[in-house]
Amino acid sequence: MYAYIKGLITKINPSYIELENNNIGYLIKMPNPYVFKLYDEVTIYLYQKVSDDAIDLYGFKTYEEKELFLKLISVNGIGPKSALSILATGDVKGIVDAIDLGNATYLTKFPGIGAKASQQIVLDLKGKINFDVSNTSSKSELAEALSSLGYGKKDIEKVEKKLDMDLPIESLIKEALKLLTRM
Repeated sequence: MYAYIKGLITKINPSYIELENNNIGYLIKMPNPYVFKLYDEVTIYLYQKVSDDAIDLYGFKTYEEKELFLKLISVNGIGPKSALSILATGDVKGIVDAIDLGNATYLTKFPGIGAKASQQIVLDLKGKINFDVSNTSSKSELAEALSSLGYGKKDIEKVEKKLDMDLPIESLIKEALKLLTRM
């Protein structure tokens, strides 16, 4: 099982990207490939599905997007294609809020999701999706980067409390390093 892959985007298609890593090109199905730019160096969170006739990689821009995808495909009657369509046209927070509020009608606006499927999603997932959709991924990436530079867990936690976790990861690391050098 793959957790994530870092590499260079070499092709963008309406349903997938091709990502090059160590001279190997990976075809990764995505909810919305156009959130990326050609030849960007990116990290993609992965889910691998093995079936009798195929091995497919599904990719996500954030860890939360991947986790929501996994929750969605655990619902009876929702497969990867339906889950991708939900993620392609809606934001993670909006989808999680709709599920937690029991708003099955909101979910029917997604392609391939009818009234029965949307009610099943709400029934199966209401109150079961519990991650901070705004900055869990940024926190983990920041902690990993600072840890690899030799900073301890306590120092990292102190700095995280002082930062705006909605900033891009590069900015977070720069700001964290400034704060850590002052400590």
